[in-house]
Amino acid sequence: MIWMVLLLVSILTINAQTTKGDSSEGWSTEITFDKMISPYELEVTFDKTVHIIFPAAIRYIDLGSTNIIAGKADGAENVIRVKAAIRDFKTETNFSVITEEGSFYSFNVNYSNEPHMLNVEMKDFIHDGDTINHPNNALGVYLKELGNESPMLVHMIMKSIYQNDRKEINHIGCKRFGIQYQLKGIYTHNGLLYFHTQLTNSSNVPFDLDFILFKIVDKKVVKRTAIQETIIIPIRAFNYVTHVAGKSSERTVFTLDKFTIPDDKQLVVELNEKNGGRHQRFVVENSDIVRANVVNELKIK
Repeated sequence: MIWMVLLLVSILTINAQTTKGDSSEGWSTEITFDKMISPYELEVTFDKTVHIIFPAAIRYIDLGSTNIIAGKADGAENVIRVKAAIRDFKTETNFSVITEEGSFYSFNVNYSNEPHMLNVEMKDFIHDGDTINHPNNALGVYLKELGNESPMLVHMIMKSIYQNDRKEINHIGCKRFGIQYQLKGIYTHNGLLYFHTQLTNSSNVPFDLDFILFKIVDKKVVKRTAIQETIIIPIRAFNYVTHVAGKSSERTVFTLDKFTIPDDKQLVVELNEKNGGRHQRFVVENSDIVRANVVNELKIK
């Protein structure tokens, strides 16, 4: 009898613990307000579209209900359009957005026949005021292609390289037909490489960019031997330029995954003009890559 009583007590104890765990009482920590990402208030309607402009390209959109519809605006990576899918819906809903620089935005959405704002620009990156202690958009979202690097830090590094505008390299570039394309510097941080380039148009004819190609190729190609190429696709670009007016210049900072070049190969960077023949091409050796400047030496702005 004693062992049966003990067994019954054990079963009741386990059930009580399970029930307590299921209700989360005593097993979880309350989320405090300083951890909360404050949502923005937004009104939508059925007959008009609300456009929201973000400071970076949009990577993710999630809607709280089918009462609203949202998506990227055609031809724009950093603009979404939102409107009501049902007239006069009563229950508040929400949606969330993650941008390429790692910011997370949250919106509470209500229906209104005449929304107060139809076009919104999201300028606030970090805080909505000196007196508020928590961010309106979190900067801790990490994206797969950047590995362990913060997207916001990558953005800040590219921006700092662009604003500092140092000329660290003097021997890599190409000049033809009044167009000069040069590599001004190579930088590295946390497994990523940053290429600072400049395109100068000294002619009177505008230059329109078709594409830029980064590829690792053999230094010497024996006749009748297939050319071995490895294409490297930049994962970020700051101030990506597609048009350079006459008598002007533009700069771009590219972010690439870390790589090295075997002794018998070289990196070729090709820039092609759209509907034209003023193509440019320069070569980067492995010795140039391994001498990349450490970003810690820069003043990050």
